[in-house]
Amino acid sequence: MRERARTAACGSGGAKGKGVARTAHGTRRGAGGTRNAARWLPLAPATLLLLLLLAGPIAYCVYLAFTDTQLTGQSSASFVGLANFRRALADPDFRNAVLLTLLFTVLSSIVGQNTLGFALAALMRRASRGVRTLTGTVVVAAWVLPEIVAGFLLYTFFNRRGTLNAILEWLHLPQQNWLFTLPILAVSFANVWRGTAFSMLVYAAALSDIPRDITEAAEVDGASGLRRFVHITLPLLRRSIGTNLMLNTLQTLSVFGLIWAMTRGGPGNRSQTLPVFMYDQAFLKALIGYGTAVALLLLLVGAVFAAVYVRLLREEV
Repeated sequence: MRERARTAACGSGGAKGKGVARTAHGTRRGAGGTRNAARWLPLAPATLLLLLLLAGPIAYCVYLAFTDTQLTGQSSASFVGLANFRRALADPDFRNAVLLTLLFTVLSSIVGQNTLGFALAALMRRASRGVRTLTGTVVVAAWVLPEIVAGFLLYTFFNRRGTLNAILEWLHLPQQNWLFTLPILAVSFANVWRGTAFSMLVYAAALSDIPRDITEAAEVDGASGLRRFVHITLPLLRRSIGTNLMLNTLQTLSVFGLIWAMTRGGPGNRSQTLPVFMYDQAFLKALIGYGTAVALLLLLVGAVFAAVYVRLLREEV
């Protein structure tokens, strides 16, 4: 009898223990859910604003791209499906804008800003303090200028009666109207002049993080400057180079004010990149639906560049 009573007491005690454990576990789970809710609650206003001010307009633009919406002379818009996209792909002006956009991006971003920014960052490491301060101030000053202001400044530089031709005349060299004969090169140079500071700052920070003992050890071993650059500096900067290229490329794809202030896409359509072509179709010709479809295709071009850069960065990990 005593054994049965002891067994029953132990069983009831075990059941009570399990019940208390379940209650404690449920309490902890409830407390964890409350803490998670309290953690996400401050983000709710920002999330709501993003949905209203960003996701909403994007969704509306996607809708417009599948309609024949116009600014004037239209009582109501109708759904046209993929007609705007087929029209764009068959339009020779659109194909010309795509080619000019790629040329403008390669010349001014991938080659120009990236290469010049790296060269300035490398040279400034060996320069004196005064030279670094002066160079950094001049380069960053061009970067902080508003795009439209930089466009007018470079317009006066490349104009037929501008600064460049005045210098060439002083050197007894032939002059020409650069904005008429070589418009895409002129706007590419303008974008390099304005945007090189970003690449310079990125590479200056990356170069300062390279341990000096590695380069000094390679120099003691007899490695030349070129071998140290190829086998030490470049491998250590690959992620910085990829990140800088991606950010510069995406920014260059959307350049509008600089080109509009200098050439307005002309003469003809010889400097009409995709942002200028989109503006011309949507607002000057009042074809909002078609212009929005062009904007989505421009977004697709940027997504392709971003996917390539992200893939390269993943392979380097």
